[in-house]
Amino acid sequence: MDRSYYLELAAKGLRMPIGTHLVLHEQPDHEAIVKDGRRLGEVVAATARRFRTPMAVPLMDLKLEKEALLRARGVAPAAIDTFHFDDPPEPGGAIPLTGNMAAACSAIRHVAENEPDLLPMGMGIGPFSLMTKLIADPITPVYMAGTGAGPDDEPEVALVERLIDLSLHTIQGYLDAQIAAGAKAIILCEPAANTVYFSANQLADNWEIFDRYVMAPNLRLRDQMAARGVDLVFHDCGELIDGMVSRFATLDPALLSLGSSRALWDDARLVPKRTVLYGNLPTKQFYSDESVPLQRVRELAADLVARMRAAGHPFILGSECDVLSVPGAEPTIAAKVQAFLEA
Repeated sequence: MDRSYYLELAAKGLRMPIGTHLVLHEQPDHEAIVKDGRRLGEVVAATARRFRTPMAVPLMDLKLEKEALLRARGVAPAAIDTFHFDDPPEPGGAIPLTGNMAAACSAIRHVAENEPDLLPMGMGIGPFSLMTKLIADPITPVYMAGTGAGPDDEPEVALVERLIDLSLHTIQGYLDAQIAAGAKAIILCEPAANTVYFSANQLADNWEIFDRYVMAPNLRLRDQMAARGVDLVFHDCGELIDGMVSRFATLDPALLSLGSSRALWDDARLVPKRTVLYGNLPTKQFYSDESVPLQRVRELAADLVARMRAAGHPFILGSECDVLSVPGAEPTIAAKVQAFLEA
């Protein structure tokens, strides 16, 4: 898409959540729907209609790539959730789409072919975040690598680096499939690229390991999308420092989505105005009236809009991450989403 598409949406004051999970779970057979591309596509489109946005945002399911990678390595389905590599696996190799991945691609195709006024979007996890799901302790070897330890020095560092490469390989294949299905923009989620996994003190001295483990693989994905005319929406709802935000901005995403720990009006100075800032109301806590009362949602929304207007940066008011359906709290969450759409 032309970059002006997103800038015009921001200029018109678009407000929207990442809310497909919430709408999906209103359906009694939601577990079946995620395996049925047509019906999943209908839910994606219905979500866009409900929240009055032209962006057809898919389900933010960041487990798909791990399942595909491990199935391709012969891991039994029942063991996938808890499986971790102890030794570096063989690089490369075919990573077939899982059934849920195929359904997600079919959902994109349904939107592309049947909803001409909606922007069909894809979804994927970032390489670093996928790596953290594949190893029992990613923090220690990342720290060791930050001190200068290489794969020849520490087996744990060798494991991390092999898994980042394998994660990138897996994600590239899934992005290609989504693009072939008709995705015109893809939300790339890298929530583990944060201060839990990277020492802020270490980064104060040297950003080399962050650039190598996070930025370099994501630049390759950005280039993969750009070569096919597909826009990048970059999402990281983790705890960040300014240098991380500045680096994410160098990816030149159409939208940059950040968590509620960030003051977006301050981040505006770190991000070029050709990138729309998106977010970042504390939607992870919307299930709780004690943490975030309904009136507080209205106040936060009004304050954020006012501050971003004063900052003069293109902005779309939205959620800090996907708005999850929480059993028993669905009406409360829905009311708060509606409140910030109307505040």
